[in-house]
Amino acid sequence: MRSTPTAEAILAGDRRALAKAITLVESQLPADRDAAQALLTSLLPHTGRSIRVGITGVPGVGKSTFIEAFGQHVIDHGHRLAVLAVDPSSPVAGGSILGDKTRMETLSRSESAFIRPSPAGKALGGVAFKTRESLMLCEAAGFDVVLVETVGVGQSEHQVAGMVDFFLLLMLPGGGDELQGIKKGILELADAIVVNKADGASEALARTTQQHYRGAMSLLSHDGFWEPRVMTCSALHGVGISEVWETITDFAEEARVNGAFEKARAGQNFSWMRQLVDEMLRSSLSTHPAVQGALPAIEEAVRSAQQTPLAAAQQILALSREPL
Repeated sequence: MRSTPTAEAILAGDRRALAKAITLVESQLPADRDAAQALLTSLLPHTGRSIRVGITGVPGVGKSTFIEAFGQHVIDHGHRLAVLAVDPSSPVAGGSILGDKTRMETLSRSESAFIRPSPAGKALGGVAFKTRESLMLCEAAGFDVVLVETVGVGQSEHQVAGMVDFFLLLMLPGGGDELQGIKKGILELADAIVVNKADGASEALARTTQQHYRGAMSLLSHDGFWEPRVMTCSALHGVGISEVWETITDFAEEARVNGAFEKARAGQNFSWMRQLVDEMLRSSLSTHPAVQGALPAIEEAVRSAQQTPLAAAQQILALSREPL
């Protein structure tokens, strides 16, 4: 029988207990869900004390290389770093490579770092279903900087921005065609854009790309106190990494001074609650005996155009109200 990690062990910084706790919150078993919620409730007063940073970018931009260099810089400045790296899952078999630890060799060996790869599963935006809970567990274990690395630029990056304090968008040199392919909404979410791989023959191109993005960002409206910054860096050579960290700390300091930090966290918690209600309602519908029994016939009626989707949805809701 699997032992349940204790709150005391997690608060003491026991990495093995933290890993087991994240496995517990990721479990779909009813008994594990109850145990996970009890654990999270006991740890809640010890959460919320980190800087949460979301990192996303197009495939091949060098997210893992950047996190390796950035994470080491953060650790060198006395912080403890947790990386929640979400890997894409196969749409066919559901499996995931979970290779981030192999791509962050130096960081993964540091006692001040904790790297947890998790499969994205069916979650939108490249965010694992239990990323928020995992983030809280890392905070309780004493990690004061938490990075959430996503699968890549997609249509649901709001999921990432909705759980972090600072949203960082990594881009490649050569922003002409790439700029056309980036959705405006993602640019509006970004607190900073960092053009990576600004080295060698690509350094001049990276500077040009930086100007392109600065021009694009100036055309967008940004609510609040912060004016998003556009920078360049070479994660491979460690150039520009300190400027990225300074930008994040500047943001956090300004946000705390004017109250935006706490306000944003409160809004995120409220949105999270509403999202969980939606997910729990769908889960409840899928397991209701009356719904399960009638669902195949209802789905077939919709496919064959014998019933409208609205009528089908109303029928399913009516069935869900029947006593168990």
